[in-house]
Amino acid sequence: MAATEPAGSDSQPDPGATRHRRGLKAAGLVLAVVLCVLVVLVVAVGTIAPGTSSRGSRPTPHVGRAGVVAPWVVAENSLRGTTAWQIPRSARIGGIEGFADENYVATGQRVGLYVSTTASHYRVVAYRMGYYQGRGAREVWSSGTLRGRVQPRCPTTPGINMTSCANWSRALRVTITSAFVQGDYLFKLTGNGGQQAYVPLTVWAPASSATYLVMNRTFVEEGWNAFGGYDFYQGKGACAPGASVYPVCNRARVVSFDRPYDTGNGASDFFGDEYPLIRFCEEHGLDVTYVTDVTVTEHPGIVARHRVLLSLGHDESWSYQERVGVQQAEKKGVNIVFFGAASVLRHVRLQASPLGRDRQEVDYRDPSEDPLTARGGSPMEITGNTWSSPPSSWPGDPLVGETYSGYLLAGTAPAPFVVADARSWIYRGTHLHNGSVLPSVIASDIDHVAQFQGAPADLMVLGHSPIPLSEVYTNQGTWGANTYSDMTYYTDPDSGAGVIDTGNNNWINAMTACPSHGGCAAGELQLITGNILRLFGLGPAGRRMPSRSNLASIRPAGS
Repeated sequence: MAATEPAGSDSQPDPGATRHRRGLKAAGLVLAVVLCVLVVLVVAVGTIAPGTSSRGSRPTPHVGRAGVVAPWVVAENSLRGTTAWQIPRSARIGGIEGFADENYVATGQRVGLYVSTTASHYRVVAYRMGYYQGRGAREVWSSGTLRGRVQPRCPTTPGINMTSCANWSRALRVTITSAFVQGDYLFKLTGNGGQQAYVPLTVWAPASSATYLVMNRTFVEEGWNAFGGYDFYQGKGACAPGASVYPVCNRARVVSFDRPYDTGNGASDFFGDEYPLIRFCEEHGLDVTYVTDVTVTEHPGIVARHRVLLSLGHDESWSYQERVGVQQAEKKGVNIVFFGAASVLRHVRLQASPLGRDRQEVDYRDPSEDPLTARGGSPMEITGNTWSSPPSSWPGDPLVGETYSGYLLAGTAPAPFVVADARSWIYRGTHLHNGSVLPSVIASDIDHVAQFQGAPADLMVLGHSPIPLSEVYTNQGTWGANTYSDMTYYTDPDSGAGVIDTGNNNWINAMTACPSHGGCAAGELQLITGNILRLFGLGPAGRRMPSRSNLASIRPAGS
């Protein structure tokens, strides 16, 4: 911008007037520059999408009682919500199912939906999952009425036991417009005969540098998805006579994203292992952004652009690229919360399907069967039984802080969580003390403190919960009639990054609000979770709350 100088005259100007005009000119130039700067700032701020603000340029963040707050998340969840996303228990289950041909999408992309149904007609409605004044979701998009059809049978590839529905015809394409605010979505399929099911999808913001990075665990969801009869843990048909080798011989070696989920009405474990924490973050307006483990595999550098990585419940299957991205970020001071046990346990990789890149997940769990072995592939891509198994021989325990210990037996009621080191910052405001019991918190897989190479020297045990041996499978140590599920915290001595492991797979699910009568720990778990997110959201946790080993105080000794 340039200041316009008035035309001169033939008369000799007065020196005082000249100085006055020069002063006005200088002031005008300063004002013009200031206005230009303000205009640029206003335009820049106005064009920043939700979650894309830069920590280096934004003002001091607003820190709420549960963490760092983003105004756009507060505004988003003040919008009108709905409960229409819910599928009631009385609904007709079956008769409609589907999947998306993308694992995650950004604004401007298109996603194909593949639907099979016995209904003559159906509709699709997209819901962004959050809090929304307690209603849980907001309707973002809906289709018109679509003609239903029963898709052909999904074939299973012999040898690898992979079931794929890539032979289905695409039912519709959805353009991801700016109306699809970044977040976790459920596309609800509803047939005219009452049939209902979900198709999940993550919408991400590639330029985001939000405080909290929520990573949906689709590797585990597909690995346990038995649609078609096979997953990485079980399958159809008998094994060789007398064979009792683990993993079982009739398992899948490759699973496909090109098929519906067989549980959760198509949502798999989203409502137990992910949604309660997502709802909590959105209720408190936290500065969150969303990706999947496939996103991190394809863009591993994105983790380092955030302050906290949130690994959700039962996040056991990790790719090499994902691990490298996360561990490099931790070395740069990014805090990590493992909200589930058995994290970074299984070793997977991706390959293309007929519908696109990275649509098949590979985990032979036996390097002698993996074709990469014969081709001289990288040991960091060849899939052994676990990450700690040859040829990768790279256990995740030093990152997590403890080791996978086992699981509660099927049909066993959730066990109580027992507080250790109640003076720790994570218990602030809870009024809990050492030995306090929080009911029905521990279920499914558990982690346990153990001696291993690379174990953090400053490991703190925050929860030390006995599990009766009659209720659990474990090969990681017993003390009397019990083994233990541990919650731990350590800080990186160099980067200051803090790492929390809750030590069990039911933490997020147990955060679900429940009646006020006894037997529910949701209130305490939400307070503890808020304390974690608040500290971790401020930057490397070790700069404010360095961990100090308390293993010598844990009883029984060595447990």
